[in-house]
Amino acid sequence: MTRVLVMPAAGVGSRLGSPVAKVLHPVAGRPMLAHLAAIYRPWIDAWHLVVRPADRDAVAAACAALDLDVALHLQPEPIGMLDAILRAHATLAARRPREVWIGWCDQVALRQGTLRRLAASDASAAIRLPTCLRPEPYIHLERDAAGRIVRVRHRREGDAMPAVGETDAGLFALRGDVYVDDLPRFARQDITTGARTAERNFLPFLAWPGLPGPVCTVACEDVSETIGVNTPEDLATVERVLAGR
Repeated sequence: MTRVLVMPAAGVGSRLGSPVAKVLHPVAGRPMLAHLAAIYRPWIDAWHLVVRPADRDAVAAACAALDLDVALHLQPEPIGMLDAILRAHATLAARRPREVWIGWCDQVALRQGTLRRLAASDASAAIRLPTCLRPEPYIHLERDAAGRIVRVRHRREGDAMPAVGETDAGLFALRGDVYVDDLPRFARQDITTGARTAERNFLPFLAWPGLPGPVCTVACEDVSETIGVNTPEDLATVERVLAGR
């Protein structure tokens, strides 16, 4: 197995006011899952979605309608992205994929050129991810003088944020051994728990000194790729972006 995708999709879309699982909420007339299938299908050998137990049947039916062969993993309690990402660990540890891509289910404006650059980037890096500069960032990757990511600032955790910051696009390519061997070691560290939300965060992994290799970033094609569909305002923005392409 070459490249797999692990996608946390256990959100309920409460800020969207959605009556369905967030990954099934319609964007421009199609469920988010349909957009994600179009984005990732050229790049992924196997899919792993992490869902709430209550949403399992609906998500499975939507995957079947899209002809997606997806392994579903359950996250009974919403205790954070790190926990969700590791729900697929036992399965992937047995299969040892070359790469594990991790993608957020609400970032449906990613462009093929960005994924192409990510796939062509240095596969020996521990982690690779697309980033760009944007005003009022939700996430900011803080770097040292040598350009290494040394801290990840989260607006939702109450961190001080710059007016313009370097943010991710909700997509992270991990070397297979980094996901299988190193992410569980990181998960045992106290630094994973957010100060305000008390959720177990994945993004501090980008700055973890225990990583067995560098973190490599590639440029997004467009800042709109960094927008997650979390609110009606986000939804309207993303729909305008998609309509303009």
